[in-house]
This record gives sequence, C-alpha cells and structure tokens, in this order.
Amino acid sequence: MLESDPVPGVKEGKVKVNPPGYDIAVIGGGIIGLATARQLVLDHPDRRIGVLEKEAEVATHQTGHNSGVIHAGIYYAPGSQKANFCAIGSKMLRKYCDERGIPYDMCGKVIVATDETEVPLLEELHRRGTANGAEGLEIVERERLLELEPHVAGLRAIVSPNTGIIDFSAVSQAYASDLTEAGGHLLKNTKVQSIARRDRKIYLETTAGEVSASKVINCAGLHADRIAGMMGVDIGVRIIPFRGEYFSLTPERASLVRGLIYPVPNPDLPFLGVHFTRRIGGSVEAGPNAVLAFAREGYRKTSFSIRDALGLAAYPGFWWMSASNWRTGLHETYRSRVKSAFVKSLRKLVPEIESSDLHEPGAGVRAQAVDRRGRLLQDFSIAQSDDALHVLNAPSPGATSSLAIGQHLAGIAGESFGLGT
Repeated sequence: MLESDPVPGVKEGKVKVNPPGYDIAVIGGGIIGLATARQLVLDHPDRRIGVLEKEAEVATHQTGHNSGVIHAGIYYAPGSQKANFCAIGSKMLRKYCDERGIPYDMCGKVIVATDETEVPLLEELHRRGTANGAEGLEIVERERLLELEPHVAGLRAIVSPNTGIIDFSAVSQAYASDLTEAGGHLLKNTKVQSIARRDRKIYLETTAGEVSASKVINCAGLHADRIAGMMGVDIGVRIIPFRGEYFSLTPERASLVRGLIYPVPNPDLPFLGVHFTRRIGGSVEAGPNAVLAFAREGYRKTSFSIRDALGLAAYPGFWWMSASNWRTGLHETYRSRVKSAFVKSLRKLVPEIESSDLHEPGAGVRAQAVDRRGRLLQDFSIAQSDDALHVLNAPSPGATSSLAIGQHLAGIAGESFGLGT
C-alpha cells in the first residue's frame, strides 16, 4: 500500500485541504493525462488519483487546438509506438464514442501526389499504412480521385476510408467525467510551480496550495521537460514549440472540400504539410504550417516569452536543429508572413483556392521534443524514474491513441509503482 495523506472531499476546483495527498498525481489535464488518470482509477479503485491542471478547463492547449482528426496509422514506421498505438487506439476511441454518444464522422482522407517525383513516396506510405493495419487503403488514379474530391489536383492518391473527424475537447470532457465519477479528483487552476521530496513523498507547490503524492505521472505537454527538471530528472531532450497556423474557408467555398485532403509529406520531418481538414461542426480548415514559436503557448505571431526564447538560445539542440533545417524554417516563416505564399501551397492541392476564400485565422502549438544533437523525436517517448513517469513526446496521433496510451501508462505505473491489482 502506498503512503498517502487524507484526500480532500472536494473532487474539482481549488485545493481545500493543505496538503491533499494522492497515491499518484497526474500533471496535465490534456487528453493524454486524463486518459491515463481515468484508466488508473478504473484499474485501481482503491488508490487515490488526482489530476493537476493549470488552466480553468481541461484540454486547453494541444488537445483543444489540434485538427480533430481520427488517424488511421498511415505515416508511421512499422513497429513504432505511433504505429502500434494508433492501430489499436483508433478502434478503442470509436468504440468509446459510440458508447458515450460522442459524434464523429469517418469522412475519409486522400493523400495526393501532385507530380511524378512524389509517386514513390506515396507508394511507400501505402506500404507503411498497410503494414500498420490501416484498413481499406488503396492507391487510385486521377479519375477515381476526382470522383472523391472533384476540385483536387493530383496524379495519384492514397484513399483512406478509415480516417475521420471528431472534437477531441468533447472526448477529453468525457474522460474527465469518467475520472471523477469513478472516484478520481480533478484539480483545475492548479499550476505546479516547484517540486520537492521529503519524508518519502513528493510535494508539489501549486498556485492552489501544496499537494503531496507518492508518485507522479508527468503529462504536462508543452512544459513536460520543465516538470521533469523540477524533479531533478535529466530527460535528454528539450521541448521546442512549433506554431501551426491555419485559416478557415469561407462558408460559400467550403464545398471545395468533401473530406480530408493531404499532400505527400516530407519523410524527414514529423509535420504533414498544409492540408484541408473538414471539422466535425461542418467548417473546413486550411493549414497548418509549422513555424518556430518563441513562446511555449505562443498562439499569435507576435507572441514572445523572454524565458522561452532564452531557453531556446541556451540549448545546443536548438542550434543543431536550426543548422540542419534552416531552409525549411525560412520557407515556413515566409509562408507564415506572406499570405500569397500560403495560398500558393494550398493551390497545389486545390487550384481554385483564392486568398479571399480564407478567413478566421487560428493556430495551435505543438510540443516537439528535440535531443541535444538537434534531432526531432519522431516517435512517442516515455521516460521513467524511481517515482515518476514522464511523457516527453506524444504528438499526432496522440489524441487518436489516447485510450491506448492511457492504458499503456497505467500498466507501467501499476507494475513500477507497485499498485497491485
């Protein structure tokens, strides 16, 4: 039995007792943190599980700003954690949503080769996706492509019927409800400011008071490396934020896109290129690009944090990454600043797009883990220390795979933390 202080009687809101104690404190109320805490409570109903979320609501950052795509598992190297979790996680997610009445639409997706040089990469993606268990994939010629997406330009395309769209914020809210209904605790407006160890416990000083825990699971996303640092753990990577900017198509032009239209991506980078995404509410988004952000929560082009910028400058991996990818970085920055360049990229897929068709710009920020040699981590990454688990890299398809990842993390925690059955 893990040692723990009495748990306060309040399951949500600010901390009422100093200090509330948990067997496991999960830091971060995004979709991964909530899925993990939910699974822990279901697996170990006798244990005290709490989620600490710094914002007033869950799923505020990466989860709430992503494109809302249920991925089929096409892009990832066979045998990778991304491939394995996505294949299982997509089915788990759809089953869960069916049971909970959360709407989703398996609208399908096309990955389009617009010139002959992209055809070999398209064929490799088809091979990967098939090996990963993505169901129903086929390569089609232009005639069939135009039947599916009449306004698209392309020579060939992969058709993925098992790609869909969903609101991951709604999914996260459902996970949070499951958590609290099963006896777990969700503490909002609770930002971790420092972490200390004493008396064989972990004490987390937060904006809502002190919280104690026997073990910690770090699902802090954009701040995961900082949480690890507070615990004295050298995880060997740094989170570098990339802003993904997009536009919405005007309602009268949304009919140019029926489902999801993607380009053939650069295989050396973890980004998929600007594309068209139909949202579950009926709107269509165009984008995102991938621009270096100078604030970890830098959702605007003008966002700047002195602390975050100095942290980048002091990290050798940032300079190695910049030296290897400066051409791509310049292109992305130019496309961010010059709308006509953004439109030009979109026209490779849908030539009828005009600048006037794009309105309501928005952005999300991706937490990209980069090692000291400047290499961008392509796969999910989880580090383990004596009293903690750290989720260092869980980008797309993290939301699609959230139930599978949560199950995996809860399993590791059960074994490593001695939770029993």
